[in-house]
Amino acid sequence: MRHLAITGIGGFIGLRMTERALALGWRVSGVDLSPEAVARARALGADARVGDITDAGSLAPVFAGADLVFHTAAVVQEDGPRALYERVNNQGTETVCRAAREAGVTRLLHLSSIMVYGFDYPDQVGETGPFTTDDNLYNETKLSSERIALAFNAPENGFEVVVLRPGDVYGVGSVPWITRPLGIMAKRQFILPAGGRGVINHVHVDNLIDGVLLAADHPAAPGEAFNLTDGIATSCRDYFGLLAKVTGHGPVPVAPTWLLDGALRLGERVARPLGLSLPVQRAGLRFLTRRHAISIAKAQRMLGYQPRIPLHQGMRQLGRDLAAQHR
Repeated sequence: MRHLAITGIGGFIGLRMTERALALGWRVSGVDLSPEAVARARALGADARVGDITDAGSLAPVFAGADLVFHTAAVVQEDGPRALYERVNNQGTETVCRAAREAGVTRLLHLSSIMVYGFDYPDQVGETGPFTTDDNLYNETKLSSERIALAFNAPENGFEVVVLRPGDVYGVGSVPWITRPLGIMAKRQFILPAGGRGVINHVHVDNLIDGVLLAADHPAAPGEAFNLTDGIATSCRDYFGLLAKVTGHGPVPVAPTWLLDGALRLGERVARPLGLSLPVQRAGLRFLTRRHAISIAKAQRMLGYQPRIPLHQGMRQLGRDLAAQHR
């Protein structure tokens, strides 16, 4: 029986990977910092434990006997303290890779992000870049952590590393692209910058997991990085408009970027002394003003990756699933 170990097992992507692997008849173990997240994974049938990915002692029992590790645990926020990003995304990745190698794991799949290309990348950018951090800690540590992971790739010694760069992953449980926007829409505070012309390089979570499973076994995958999206960039106006429609919200308003940036700057000045936080951060505007599509040609050519769930189908199902949760 195949044994998959997952870091961040109770998160959005880790939990969906758990479901898919268990359905394949695999044994699944995992680690997560949150007891609530661990409980979600255990409820599915996984051997999940509370632990910190920067602590090798937490990882050893989770990786014992595993032949495959899916490393998803990371700080995923628009902004925050540098020490946190470096400890979790960089030091955590190094600890995970070393612990996996020492446990006899044969292949590690490192979950990175298309944000290694920054915000203003060229249209149809591929896996060779160009890369830029654009002074954003999330972008910076996603890029540095995948380089840390690839440095461990040594097929000749029986340890292989594959880097996966997903786009904007959506589905029930996606905090940045579903849960948080819906919460802001409910308060009638959701406004798109750049007149809604920015793009979302969306990928349905099941399309992403399809790509992960292909990379788990392909003999040419080690040492490589692969972009995984739905293969199309959709305008923010269309993406969030569709999300609003399937969840019963009204039209999504738009505004010039300079106006929203100024309003958020003013709001931060007022909120900070009071110890309050705004529902939207100024750093988040940059994620909604990207202009170009990401290429998935390499994953299609080398892995045989083909996104099977188009946006309209994925959103309709999401709307039905969310409605069922509230019945």
